[in-house]
Amino acid sequence: MEKVLTLYSGPQCHLCEQAKALLFPVLHEEGWQLHEVNIATDEQLQSLYGIRIPVVATPDGREKGWPFSAGQVRRLLNIHNIY
Repeated sequence: MEKVLTLYSGPQCHLCEQAKALLFPVLHEEGWQLHEVNIATDEQLQSLYGIRIPVVATPDGREKGWPFSAGQVRRLLNIHNIY
């Protein structure tokens, strides 16, 4: 699996901006990429994540909603690396 963490976000989402600021250094250190998905144009994603954004998801489907810390993200990435 690719080492790509998905960030579900929305337009004008200040929490999403905070999440990205937290994620970029962690992902860089761990050798992961960030793929941001704006839920605004997808009704299904809006119903899943609308009040929960920002949410991060690993390629195997593990998710963590905001608020999350750098340590929690590292653990999420490391759990993914075990498999």
